[in-house]
Amino acid sequence: MSRFSGDISNSQQQPRTGVLLTNLGSPDEPNPGALRRYLAEFLSDPRVVEIPRLVWLIILYGIILRVRPAKSAKLYKSIWTEQGAPLVVITKQQKEKVAAQLARQYGDDVLVDFAMRYGKPSIASALQKFQKAGVDNIVVLPLYPQYAGPTTGSTFDAVTKEVKRWRWVPSLHFISSYHDNPHYIHALANTVREHIQLHGKPDKLVMSYHGMPKAFQQWGDPYYDFCAKTTQLLVANLGLEQEDYIMTFQSRFGKAEWLQPYTDATLESLPATGNKHIAIMSPAFSADCLETLEELESENREIFVEAGGEKYHYIKALNDRDDHIEMLAELVSPLIIKR
Repeated sequence: MSRFSGDISNSQQQPRTGVLLTNLGSPDEPNPGALRRYLAEFLSDPRVVEIPRLVWLIILYGIILRVRPAKSAKLYKSIWTEQGAPLVVITKQQKEKVAAQLARQYGDDVLVDFAMRYGKPSIASALQKFQKAGVDNIVVLPLYPQYAGPTTGSTFDAVTKEVKRWRWVPSLHFISSYHDNPHYIHALANTVREHIQLHGKPDKLVMSYHGMPKAFQQWGDPYYDFCAKTTQLLVANLGLEQEDYIMTFQSRFGKAEWLQPYTDATLESLPATGNKHIAIMSPAFSADCLETLEELESENREIFVEAGGEKYHYIKALNDRDDHIEMLAELVSPLIIKR
């Protein structure tokens, strides 16, 4: 039975594009029950954890989901806002601003929505909205600048899982990376320049990317190379020398070796080498979330200060800055079908 509920003949006369912005997701509430549901969905994804399935599920349900939800709930509670999880709130703001900008260019030819890979609103529910609206051209933009299997690749899995159930499949465009987009690099550089104007040039600019098991790189995931490319382009844009910056990786989990150097270990070592004033940013995050607001803003600040650091500044993610919104709109514009 067809799951398409729009008027096909009308949609062919008046083609519309649906733009879907996606991000990782957050629990519904900062409590152990909500965290258990969220982590079960997230950590059950074979793109996220690539060890033998049966072994991992025993570990996940026998150990991790019994211990980690309560600890994670405390961390989420420390950053929770009146509107909800920061990542969801900011992504919604991004969606609204991108929608407004595209509306000025294309009128009502374009529908814009947002979804989370894990948690709510789900990718499937957002795609179903497009289906009901008669959209015949879908553009999916995962808000991960650097492609990685556990993020962008997993998003593609979720999109195709939903769309392959449809009787009538619309045109589908999937933007897998924008790590070297000049407008993205320029927006990042703007945040650094604005920070330096307020706080002065740091001894070291730390560019902290989300971590990944080293084995993923060895198996062919391009994430590390894309992070390195972003760093190279940003450094060139800012005119930095090699001693002015360092690229690191945060948020490792488990006992396996992850991409290095590690952010926390680097911050612990910097004061001893005379780098007592640092600014830290995370070009891998398009919106502030637990990994930036709690890990970088709080946890890693304590590590740096306890090691003898004196000035520690976190440079916010691009969030809903105008230059970021303009860049996102420009990314999807070539794929929009006009009436």
